[in-house]
Amino acid sequence: MGSFSEGFWDLFLFVVVLGSIAGLALFVVQQSVGKGQGHTTETTGHVWDEDLQELNNPLPVWWRNMFYITLAFGAVYLLLYPGLGSNAMFLGWTQIKQYEREMQAAEQTYGPLFEKYLDEPIASLVDDPHALRMGERLYASYCTQCHGSDAGGVPGYPNLRDGQWQWGGTPERIEESILEGRQAVMPGWAAVLEDDGVAQVTQYVLALAGREHDAALADKGEAHYALCVACHGADGKGNALLGAPDLTNDVWLYGGSPRAIEASVRDGRNGIMPAHEEFLGAAKVHLLAAYIYSLSRK
Repeated sequence: MGSFSEGFWDLFLFVVVLGSIAGLALFVVQQSVGKGQGHTTETTGHVWDEDLQELNNPLPVWWRNMFYITLAFGAVYLLLYPGLGSNAMFLGWTQIKQYEREMQAAEQTYGPLFEKYLDEPIASLVDDPHALRMGERLYASYCTQCHGSDAGGVPGYPNLRDGQWQWGGTPERIEESILEGRQAVMPGWAAVLEDDGVAQVTQYVLALAGREHDAALADKGEAHYALCVACHGADGKGNALLGAPDLTNDVWLYGGSPRAIEASVRDGRNGIMPAHEEFLGAAKVHLLAAYIYSLSRK
């Protein structure tokens, strides 16, 4: 199905582009044809000051030639560069190849600046101002879209400053999260607990966090919480190996209101942190991890 679509759009662009050039060429030729001797010059029908008429004369030669030059330029361009679909044409240029060449040149120029920090422990790099500045620039380029420019996070994307880590906050675990990515799955329990059970578990979770809650509902929710023990633990402290968050610290990835917690219990959550090893490389990730680790230490 994909190849069919690609072939269709290649053909579509071929017809539209070449048809447009041919149509414009015919139009210019038509507008450039002179009138024979004895032929009365036509007017456009526009008249000013009673007898001043606009004549329908052919285009001036210099003006006509400018149109021909632009049409010829367009034809030559299409032979050299891709403008008729996915065909790379005679120069073989593509934006992907251009991007790869630029990235390769940048890596040759700047790669050694990152590589020299790769063998230094992250715990040592947090005391290196130059390394942290490099990590901060990497963060601004690649992480602010999700975690915010201040690393404070938004609902669904964790705060990197508060010292609370869903997957562990050691330098090694932080670097691993960036390199390999993370995928956390919280199943929805609506079908098992039904509405009453979801409300009861929500109140019990609020109680675990030391929040204001309905004690009667929380007592009933404690029995249902047995479904959650495998991930969050009997004490609600979570499990960093599984990415199961601590429910006792009143830090909430998807919002801490009773409604938001109830939505998490009822519908579940799916959080994905993309892997950056292939995209950034180990050296850049090492510096980025050092900067992020330094934020929680502050």
